[in-house]
Amino acid sequence: MWGYFLGRLAIAIPTLFIVTIIVFGLQHLLPGDPALALLGEDRSPEAYEQVRKQYHLDKPVPVQYAMWIGNALTGDLGASLRTKKPVADLIAEKLPVTVQLALMSMAIALLIGIPTGILSAVRRNSFWDYAANVLGLSGQSVPTFWLGIMLILLFSVRWGLLPASGYVSPFENLGDNLRAMIMPAFVLGAALAAVMMRHTRGAMLSVLRSDYVRTARAKGLNERRVVLRHALRNALIPIITLGALQLGQLLSGAVLTEQVFTIPGFGKLIVDAVFNRDYAVVQGVVLVTATAYIMLNLLADMTYFLVNPRLRG
Repeated sequence: MWGYFLGRLAIAIPTLFIVTIIVFGLQHLLPGDPALALLGEDRSPEAYEQVRKQYHLDKPVPVQYAMWIGNALTGDLGASLRTKKPVADLIAEKLPVTVQLALMSMAIALLIGIPTGILSAVRRNSFWDYAANVLGLSGQSVPTFWLGIMLILLFSVRWGLLPASGYVSPFENLGDNLRAMIMPAFVLGAALAAVMMRHTRGAMLSVLRSDYVRTARAKGLNERRVVLRHALRNALIPIITLGALQLGQLLSGAVLTEQVFTIPGFGKLIVDAVFNRDYAVVQGVVLVTATAYIMLNLLADMTYFLVNPRLRG
């Protein structure tokens, strides 16, 4: 097991290193000067040079990268050009909001997508199969921002059941927090559930045609046991891969949904940083996001190891 894990880790670390080089290099190829964006047009040459020196913008790009990655290894991601706040503090402030939204969305997607996909595969070419496919296609086709606006009109404006926007910390009031997060979580979870359903259906259809499933049925095993214990377990690998990738995408920031519901999460942080050319914030957010993707893929690999006995052979 440890050899399998170390092999995956040996691939993950160079991948993260290459990602940081690409992001750092491409960001410096963008037109404009962050010092000018910070100071504005009415600036003195002395102030301009002072800002460039303060944020190491006067040094060559390779030197800037070496300084940044060296500080990042110690937990220092620099300070925002705009707010002067440490990037680590900004990320620590925004990340829990997006993590909660991502986990709630993924829970909704799993609760809807996997059972629906299993039912669609088991009842192939039946009413339930067609209904599940219609729902899946609708979930993938409907824009998330439109669904969010419709939910606001229905549950907030017409019925007054849920708040239309805003965010309340769960440490302040858990009930208000869940009421504020349930609609954006459902908007994201519905789209993910559609993708999850179609992948689950495809994986289950492939497995249900396997010889060992036919053998299990021939032995007289209960159909529920055949489907859930034998078929589903072997169909989980592509589902695990999809779940890890989708969760990583959610952690990188659901920009449109956060904007519609005015949620102060990772999405708004990265958009504002890009528009303001706030190098340190963009680099810190991308580093955290890339690390999250890699860690989730490592977790998926370890789950493969536990789910698939052939990897332990």
